[in-house]
Amino acid sequence: MSDISVLVVDDETSVLKAISTVLKHEDITVTCAQSTKDAFEYLDTQSFDIILLDIMMPEQDGFSFLHELRAHQVLTPVILLSGREEDAIQVEGLGLGADDYMTKPFSKTVLVSKIKAIVRRSQQYSAKALSTAQSMQTEVQCGNFTLHLDTQTVFKNDKEISLSSKEFSLLCFFVENKEKLLSKQEIFSKVWKGDEPDNNTILVYIKRLRDKIEDDPSSPEHLTTVWGKGYKFFP
Repeated sequence: MSDISVLVVDDETSVLKAISTVLKHEDITVTCAQSTKDAFEYLDTQSFDIILLDIMMPEQDGFSFLHELRAHQVLTPVILLSGREEDAIQVEGLGLGADDYMTKPFSKTVLVSKIKAIVRRSQQYSAKALSTAQSMQTEVQCGNFTLHLDTQTVFKNDKEISLSSKEFSLLCFFVENKEKLLSKQEIFSKVWKGDEPDNNTILVYIKRLRDKIEDDPSSPEHLTTVWGKGYKFFP
């Protein structure tokens, strides 16, 4: 079963249904948003491996939405969808930080292939959150946690924990710096590659990671808060 989660942003219900059907057939988790406002609400509380983004939408078009995402250091891969195939449109989208561009109507097979290829490449890059020495390994043992870098899978006491690629990167960074105090600035710089920390993003991901790795997320033993300073990870 695929472990890929996709956010599809398109104002046309028929397009959302068609894409959802194709991706769900591949066991890909799909969340649909009919506006950029809805998309932002999903992104505030969930993480996705990739975003499929329609360019022509009312209120806020895809280009503006993509620009806003990248300005806020949301680096989730994006495939732009459009009924127009002009080179200038494609160049503009890629220049704003899109990872690929597809013209409607598009091949279902090609869409799935592009999604899997881009997510795989993104996950390979995210694994580099570990140090160069560690990244030469395929397995990292840290207390009760075992991280398999080649497959991006995590086990706690031999029980697998399902993490998104960004959650995996975050855990890798904590493992690399176990028992060290890490500020939000350091976390955002290393995991999100941004200069100015987005406190809301960090809080959301810390909560999601705690929900998955802690026996009691309300009283964390592994991922602890040092009030006013940052976080520490204890294996």
